[in-house]
Amino acid sequence: MKLTKSQIGFSLLEVLIVMVFIAVIAGFVSSSMTKSLKKTKIRAVSKNLVSALRYTRGQAIVKHEQKTISFNVKEKTYKAPRKKTVHIMDEMELYVFTAESDIANEDEGSIRFFSDGSSTGGWVKLVYGEKIWKINVNWLTGEISMVEGASS
Repeated sequence: MKLTKSQIGFSLLEVLIVMVFIAVIAGFVSSSMTKSLKKTKIRAVSKNLVSALRYTRGQAIVKHEQKTISFNVKEKTYKAPRKKTVHIMDEMELYVFTAESDIANEDEGSIRFFSDGSSTGGWVKLVYGEKIWKINVNWLTGEISMVEGASS
């Protein structure tokens, strides 16, 4: 049997159906990748902040003197002792709760660590879209812990 030109290939309707199907799948994939990317970004920033807090505590213990890590919530920055100022992404929100004695003004505050490892305590919360990470600093032990999805 010999095929004519109209029987060879795909019809326009078949091609359009396949293209719509591919577009729907691509939409789902990109949506899930965006959510995953947000979670990865906030996790990286949180881990860097935890590292800076632990470094500050370690310096207080090693140097046998008080050390502070300072925060500026308006500029979204923090600075550990003898380190560069770290800027947090503009899309992210930064909240800090600390002892009243360590609040310089409504935008600036710090968490202080003592030579025995204890601290003034407090917490730092990072919010990126619907993702929330809270970093707690225990005042008695100076222990630093991170909680994903903390709402308060």
